[in-house]
This record gives sequence, C-alpha cells and structure tokens, in this order.
Amino acid sequence: MSKVTDFIPHRPPFLWVDDIISLENEEVITQTAFPESLPFFAGHYPGNPIVPGVILCEAVFQTGAILLARLGQEEGSGGTPVLTRIEKAKFKSIVRSGSTVKTCVTLQETIASAAYLKGKLYLQDRLAVAVSFVCAMT
Repeated sequence: MSKVTDFIPHRPPFLWVDDIISLENEEVITQTAFPESLPFFAGHYPGNPIVPGVILCEAVFQTGAILLARLGQEEGSGGTPVLTRIEKAKFKSIVRSGSTVKTCVTLQETIASAAYLKGKLYLQDRLAVAVSFVCAMT
C-alpha cells in the first residue's frame, strides 16, 4: 500500500492520517492514532483530554483527499483537492487522547470539478463522526 504522503500534500504537524488500510474504486479507509503527547490535549481539555471535533473532521477530509488524488491519478488529471463545502456534520462519540480511529470516505458523485463525498469516523466499532462534504480539484 502506498504512503499517505504519496497522495496528499499535508505534512506534520497537520497530517491527520497515519495509514491507508484500503483504497479501492470509490472508497478509502484510513487509520489515525491520537497519542497523549499531542500538544492540543494540554488545552482541550486539561484533566479531560478529548480530540477536537475540527481535528476529527480534518482527518475525514484528508482521507477524502487521498481518494480524490488516487482517482485523479487514474484519470490522468492532477491537482490538489480543496474543501469547498461541509454539510451535515454530526458528532456521535467522544474521541479521547490515546485513541485510534478508522475513517471511511466514499465518493457519492462528481459534477464538473466538484466531488461529493460522505465520511464516517469510527472509534472501535462506534460511529464517532459523520459528515458530508464537497471538494474541488485545483
């Protein structure tokens, strides 16, 4: 399996995908660990460290970018996926420091250069985040 950084331009400290588990057709599954050593846990929240929802969403968006980059490579069109819309973000479970999550993103449809995607982030087998979003290739 290819490395995450073979597909997307994100790099530490703002890379929120560790491994690609599966990358097939119009679906990608990734894994991300949130070790207790991450600096944002000191302020979110002291004594009760949880992963900020915005970081969980970013992990979903970066997973989607991997899928779009792979599809672009297959079609011979390049570019960088840029987030253009976030819809229906729902937070179902708290993700705490030390957790590892799996993220699944599926392509729903494409219209011109816009890709409509759905993402789900799981903590063990529990749904933690569900979000629909749109990316454009630039």
